[in-house]
Amino acid sequence: MSDNNERRRFQRIAFDAATELAQGECHWPVELHDLSLRGLLVERPVDWNGHADQPFTATITLTPETRLQMEVELARVDDGLLGFVCRHIDLDSISHLRRLVELNLGNEDLLERELAALGRTE
Repeated sequence: MSDNNERRRFQRIAFDAATELAQGECHWPVELHDLSLRGLLVERPVDWNGHADQPFTATITLTPETRLQMEVELARVDDGLLGFVCRHIDLDSISHLRRLVELNLGNEDLLERELAALGRTE
């Protein structure tokens, strides 16, 4: 589970995009509440039966041609929300996520601080 200091280091961006979680053969469409360079927060689906001790794949569809995909780990369950921390993301996905964060933060210095903090948490 992540601690409060780690969660505060990364600005959360409220974002609405088609999002799906997958684990093995199970797939859940979920409502994305927010995301950051470090992970995402989604609404817990009604039919949720994911295993917290196994990784998930999160896919966020930005456009029909552009998707962010990351391997995530369940970090917290709270008030009907599921918080996931990113454990692996491919180069194309991190490039799209970086641009998304940059556009939403509106501050390149803040983005650079977050990227530096991301490097320290690995």
